[in-house]
Amino acid sequence: MDIKTASALRRLRLVSGPEAISFLLLLVCSVLKRTTDFNAVPVMGAVHGFLFVLYVLFWADAWNRAKWSPGSAAFYFAMSVLPAGGFFAERRLKREAEDAVIASRARTKGVVNA
Repeated sequence: MDIKTASALRRLRLVSGPEAISFLLLLVCSVLKRTTDFNAVPVMGAVHGFLFVLYVLFWADAWNRAKWSPGSAAFYFAMSVLPAGGFFAERRLKREAEDAVIASRARTKGVVNA
């Protein structure tokens, strides 16, 4: 894995957690708007919208650079539209990055021809 691919995956991983948190907070704000006089939906909607757009941009970049299969790309996109899905995406991206580092070190040391 080259440095640009690793950076693309890291960016996607870093934005997936905050995007999931903002989605959950937006849902809470929506409930509070309907049950109380508290209305933070316009603010949380803007924050979540910004983070969602970042997630989609970083997802497209990671898909292009990492050469994901359509199934993997669809999984990561689906995680962006599910509440708390970003947490699962972040965990899986972290695991993929760690596996890539291990494989790269093994290739460097001549242990495997992967």
